[in-house]
Amino acid sequence: MSAPPSERTVSPLIFDQGQRGRANRYVERGKALDAFLPRNLLRDELPLPENTELDVVRHYTRLSQRTFGIDVGFYPLGSCTMKYNPKVNDTLASQHEFADLHPFVPDELAQGALQVMHELERSFCSLFGMAAFSLNPSAGAQAELAALLVAKKYFRDRGETQRDKVIVPDTAHGTNPASAAMCGFTVISLKSDTRGRVDPAEIRKVLGPDTAVCMMTNPNTLGLFEERIHEVTDAVHEAGGLMYYDGANANALMGNTRPGDMGFDLMHLNTHKTFTIPHGGGGAGHGPLGVAAHLIEYLPTPYVVRDGDRYRLDFDRPKSIGPMRSFWSNFAHAVRALAYLYANGAEGLTKASQYAVLNANYLRVKIAEFLETPYPEICRHEFVASAQRLKKETGVRALDIAKALLDRNFMAPTIYFPLIVPEALMIEPTETESKETLDAFVDALREIVETAKRDPQSLMNAPVNTVVGRVDEARAARQPDLRWDPHV
Repeated sequence: MSAPPSERTVSPLIFDQGQRGRANRYVERGKALDAFLPRNLLRDELPLPENTELDVVRHYTRLSQRTFGIDVGFYPLGSCTMKYNPKVNDTLASQHEFADLHPFVPDELAQGALQVMHELERSFCSLFGMAAFSLNPSAGAQAELAALLVAKKYFRDRGETQRDKVIVPDTAHGTNPASAAMCGFTVISLKSDTRGRVDPAEIRKVLGPDTAVCMMTNPNTLGLFEERIHEVTDAVHEAGGLMYYDGANANALMGNTRPGDMGFDLMHLNTHKTFTIPHGGGGAGHGPLGVAAHLIEYLPTPYVVRDGDRYRLDFDRPKSIGPMRSFWSNFAHAVRALAYLYANGAEGLTKASQYAVLNANYLRVKIAEFLETPYPEICRHEFVASAQRLKKETGVRALDIAKALLDRNFMAPTIYFPLIVPEALMIEPTETESKETLDAFVDALREIVETAKRDPQSLMNAPVNTVVGRVDEARAARQPDLRWDPHV
């Protein structure tokens, strides 16, 4: 018989810190459970199934096979750089010397971890031409937010509070205008020219004493390099503004060129895109923020500094925007990223970007044989194809192509982005894919286009071989079912 809920108590939870002693009890013995939880959430019984280990292993193995990931197949997700995550990086990050560090451990007992963070920061500075990086932000989007907070405080300290405009090209990532709006800036959208680039003459038309920041990525989301970038950065600086580099596409330029040399004052990195940390999964993210020398004092706290042969976390930075997160819960990602950097070295990182560009252009030329490529020139890490003509001829949309690829064991590319290309399919192969994989992807895409001309309806019903079939996406977005039913 289980005790009535009002009599059940919470056992004291003891956190074993090893040789550092034992932590205090988190919950006081003797207190009733319903002092912590509402009565309707408490159970009188907890029925547990009786299963063998083999049954359990098979159950969770089947569940894992229902999810598509980079370890399962090709993931050409444009602008998200789904490159392979080497397993050795996970092994290093799981070493108990790293994984078991307590958040409150004093600096003198975490010298190895602090050295990892310092060396990663210095490596990023060397690779991207920045004066300093903060590893504090927990994601690329949060680093964008931090960068704009830095810019806002920088201008406030200079008495230039009238600078409230942020310029965002139409080829930018969607988080750019969102981050600017969150910081209270007014967003000025800038239309690209016919070649898919920012025209320096057009940007000069919107520059003025109220310009705060211009946010760009290079290569842009069309996979095109902004060859007139120096004209753009010079114009913004002449107007007194700052240049921000969205590092989502940094996999295209490692070792080949640097944002700092292009004239950018701030930048972020998505280490899950460029430096092989896990992509998604709901865990702690990692979005380092880099700045030029005149913005170092505004970086988030704490900042890892080296004093002689020792390392410490520096919290005493009066002009800092403050912390973007409480603890270094994403420290394992710093270990993974540094392992990747050291395994490849300067030469290997340069080659990685060059192979990514080679793979993208190989796919671009092959796919141009049967799908439109609106910008038919040498791209960088990604390119954009269009199903606009196919839709007019057959009714088959980019969405249908994406769903049909799932039936052929390929993850779909990004679709309908960037918005300036109708029926867009943004494709990024990354350097970690073999020629055989790329050829198989081309063959599947070609077969889909041929099927569209012969039997378009079959594609409009795709996918039919996946665990979940075609869903009503508009209804799912408007009426999400967020309830959990244990009987389903």
